[in-house]
Amino acid sequence: MLDDIKKTLWATADKLRANMDAAEYKHLVLGLIFLKYVSDTFTARRAEMAARLQDPNDEFYYGEASQEDIDAELEDRDYYTSANVFWVPEGARWETLRTLAKHPEIGKFIDGALTTIEIENPKLKGILDKRYARAQLPDGKLGELVDLISTIGFGDNPSTARDVLGQVYEYFLGMFASAEGKRGGQFYTPASIVKTLVSILSPHSGKVYDPCCGSGGMFVQSEKFIEAHGGKIGDVSIYGQEANPTTWRLAAMNLAIRGIDFNLGREPGDTFTKNQHPDLRADFILANPPFNISDWWHGSLEGDPRWEFGDPPQGNANYAWLQHMLYHLKPTGRAGIVLANGSMSSSQNNEGVIRAAMVDADVVEVMVALPGQLFFNTQIPACLWFLAKQKRRKGEVLFIDARKLGKMISRVQAELDDATITRIAETVAAWRGEVEAGASITEYQDQPGFCRSVPLAEIAQHGHVLTPGRYVGAEAVEDDDEAFDDKMRKLTEKLGEQMAKGAELDALIRQKLGGLGYEF
Repeated sequence: MLDDIKKTLWATADKLRANMDAAEYKHLVLGLIFLKYVSDTFTARRAEMAARLQDPNDEFYYGEASQEDIDAELEDRDYYTSANVFWVPEGARWETLRTLAKHPEIGKFIDGALTTIEIENPKLKGILDKRYARAQLPDGKLGELVDLISTIGFGDNPSTARDVLGQVYEYFLGMFASAEGKRGGQFYTPASIVKTLVSILSPHSGKVYDPCCGSGGMFVQSEKFIEAHGGKIGDVSIYGQEANPTTWRLAAMNLAIRGIDFNLGREPGDTFTKNQHPDLRADFILANPPFNISDWWHGSLEGDPRWEFGDPPQGNANYAWLQHMLYHLKPTGRAGIVLANGSMSSSQNNEGVIRAAMVDADVVEVMVALPGQLFFNTQIPACLWFLAKQKRRKGEVLFIDARKLGKMISRVQAELDDATITRIAETVAAWRGEVEAGASITEYQDQPGFCRSVPLAEIAQHGHVLTPGRYVGAEAVEDDDEAFDDKMRKLTEKLGEQMAKGAELDALIRQKLGGLGYEF
């Protein structure tokens, strides 16, 4: 049911944007969804407290109070903030805006509502994107969009409302990334990749960090993982950084609507030159940095303490990202990073030297080769690096080749399905000796074509190249006990039959075309 609602909402919203660029339009839509949600949850909490204040059997019973007294009591913010509900002043509530949807200055009213909500909720300071008054939509379209968002029902249950919002929000982020094409992928990592990272890292508690957090998808999937494994999101501290100001706000909103406490730094900023968390040492790092960026270097980075394994090349940031994350890991921490495949084998400009130093220092734990067509924004093949300063299995690296395990979900888009993600995660857990109850893989074994545990000495013999396909070998083929000569004879006979049929068909085509006056 919710899937149908999401598709209908998207189709209608996309139609309303007319000729407006998707990159601009997404902020209008997601901002309104956020506004509707905070207003709905506030209204639901207010109704709940109104009933409790008048219930003699409730701890909040307010006695024989008049309706005027009850209304005044309901203005106590503690009733809302204690339930992780944002305070929404009357003029900023959704129903007020809905009545103004057809007003020619509806954009100004929405901006005013967002400004008021920011003022009343310090946690949202500087986060909400107030761009509605200057939105380049045709006349009346913004009001129609308000009417459309009004159809989203978040319900009276806060946890259910948050789940509905989260699903709608995530679906829209993905659809906008697809609509934007190359640029869209700058802020959105496909869910199946994030699920794979999270499943392998198992971030149950502690500090979770993403130094290029985009719209916050890594954190959201971490929350889902924690809840699915019986943990509490409060056991995790969220730290992130994002350079793009609008995407930084998007991430903050994405986390705020889910009630997740977060620290995305004082402001948007470049992770290398304006590190917002210089003293952070994280238990888990999950990241999808932009691939192969060439304009990252600044003179102030010369001799930076993060470059423990060698100076990264100024024309490619891949090994700067890897070393930045290692620097910010606790001694017992683990990191999972998405990078372009070239990072596993490149020897240009000191990259091979840095990779060799990392392998020899035994901080590379697992390498996973991914299928193609997973990303909205690039066809560059990608891989997953997993790093750890104190590995459970020292002196070896686990290689997993998942290149053939993608499932097409559209003409241009593939994903890793849940069964594949589970297989990869359980293989890593078994290799580490950290098998969970109920796992189908309880003991690690090399599987030709899929996984192999390789000693560091063998990796050194291969020039410290970390491409899984080089180590896992070919997939085992079942032996059907048929002798080679017999099999070759049958195949030759089959080929002869097909060639004869092909000649007959060719003759028939020539005959038909000849009847139509064509000459050969």
